[in-house]
Amino acid sequence: MVILGISAFYHDSAAALIDDERIVAAAQEERFTRIKHDASFPINAVTYCLQQAGLTLDQVDNVVFFEKPFIKFERLLETYVSFAPRGFVSFKSALPLWVKEKLFQKKILRETMDHLGTDFDWQTKLKFSEHHLSHAASAFYPSPFEEALVLTLDGVGEWVTTSLAIGRGNKLEIVKEIHFPHSLGLLYSAFTYYTGFRVNSGEYKVMGLAPYGEPKYADLILENLIDVKQDGSYRLNQRYFNYCTGLTMTNARFAKLFGRPPRKPEQELEQFHMDIAASVQAVTEQIVLKLCTSLASETGIKNICLAGGVALNCVANGKLRRSGLFDNIWIQPAAGDAGGALGAAQAVAHLYHGIPRTIKSHDNMQGAYLGCEFDDREIQARLDQLGATYTLFPSDDELIDATAKCLADGKVVGWFQGRMEFGPRALGGRSILGDPRSPAMQKNLNLKIKYRESFRPFAPSILAEHVEQWFDLQGDSPYMLLVDSVSKDKRIAMTEQQSALFGIDKLNIPRSQIPAVTHVDYSARIQTVHAETNPRYHALISAFEQLTDCPIVVNTSFNVRGEPIVGSPEDAFNCFMGTEMDVLSIGNLLLHKADQDPALKRDYKNKFKLD
Repeated sequence: MVILGISAFYHDSAAALIDDERIVAAAQEERFTRIKHDASFPINAVTYCLQQAGLTLDQVDNVVFFEKPFIKFERLLETYVSFAPRGFVSFKSALPLWVKEKLFQKKILRETMDHLGTDFDWQTKLKFSEHHLSHAASAFYPSPFEEALVLTLDGVGEWVTTSLAIGRGNKLEIVKEIHFPHSLGLLYSAFTYYTGFRVNSGEYKVMGLAPYGEPKYADLILENLIDVKQDGSYRLNQRYFNYCTGLTMTNARFAKLFGRPPRKPEQELEQFHMDIAASVQAVTEQIVLKLCTSLASETGIKNICLAGGVALNCVANGKLRRSGLFDNIWIQPAAGDAGGALGAAQAVAHLYHGIPRTIKSHDNMQGAYLGCEFDDREIQARLDQLGATYTLFPSDDELIDATAKCLADGKVVGWFQGRMEFGPRALGGRSILGDPRSPAMQKNLNLKIKYRESFRPFAPSILAEHVEQWFDLQGDSPYMLLVDSVSKDKRIAMTEQQSALFGIDKLNIPRSQIPAVTHVDYSARIQTVHAETNPRYHALISAFEQLTDCPIVVNTSFNVRGEPIVGSPEDAFNCFMGTEMDVLSIGNLLLHKADQDPALKRDYKNKFKLD
């Protein structure tokens, strides 16, 4: 049973193809179009998935869209009627887009995909899932659990913003919901907007900014913006928000409550903004923990799966894991709307067709390495076309040893290997790597390679077998979705003078033996690397450990600020030549910046629209 899932038209459009329960391929459209968070129909991702499976559209049993557009349109209409006459201008601007692109999905899908197979029966084979069911399915079905609670938290689907499902075997049922306009995801996005970052893109910046501040405004948020019940259910006070009817997330009353207008993009960050970030992060964590405490008590179920955009909040995830409320936690690596494409396909496979489910000890996501890959012959041909200079190593071991030596020598390495990751995190397939022991690495990566804000932290990739020696994390975090603390014996104690510093002043104080991946609160967003799912990346870190006694590398996504993660060898070379990266390791080819023709250098600092 071959099923193609599609998510599109809001943000992070994607396609995923499964054969029974095996995930054959999954990719986001942005990796092909080079438009970050591309919301357009994912025709390139669809084409890739079919090519990876060696199929035409005619050989697919079902195409599934990840939500029900007519129900979503109903919510739009009812919301505007409820708030009328406010919001008429935004309603007038939204309506043509709905009529043209979002409402009549069957016609759009048929016309866009007809060239991929002319005999596909759109009348009987096209299905529509529900938004939160797609999310829940993406989290439960690949998980390693026979039985689990599935908590989905996001901005909004059709109507639902928070849902609880219970999964058993191949069955999955949503049993509780909170509806729009009450949304934890939209609350966080409102503060993303207020602190000057882009909604649906900059939420992780708010999370990264939070440790520089104090949650001084948490009580103000809880007293005025959101009413949280003991069981974690909540309601937002719409007097302070503008997202129902306007073109902004917050209004003048919101600004008055906090004493100043929203920060403008690129305006200097002040301690106030750090405290605001810390406050909304603290409130989010409190709500997640209250919800989960209630659900654990009510059901007695010991496993939980998470999906939806809020599930990418790895700080909250880490606190949930440490709470002891559940024995096990599993988070869908593509937790946002991209993952809805996969979940839609899985929901139809298991719930509609009754396909049985096989449970694996890790999970069924194959490490999230579900995207494109290129062999050495193809990489060579493409780099030759670009005029690149490289060394081709005759064996994997020689390439890995040479790359590990570059890292140990303090060089910044672009690492383009194997299949591309599905989801927003680079997990050792399309990564920029560095030495975590370097006190200057974090700042240099931010300012000279990524061209982004200096406060943003980097993640450690650590050999899974060594994680408990370096971090307080017990267990695995293969998808970089759990935050935990650096072990006390690896920390560097701060002086009284250093401890008294505020905000960004904390940034340049080395806090551990691995300062490049240690945040100002001694935390780290950890990725455990397993030989079973990524043997090449595991071998590289092992080779680096042989040279340095450190089983960790700095891992950040292979892109600059505002650019999607690189998808092709050309993307990788262009990014390499457009930044101050030192080395590119791609297949069994190694490129040194010093060997390249200076005429090939590109201006990447201003190439992409800022996120």
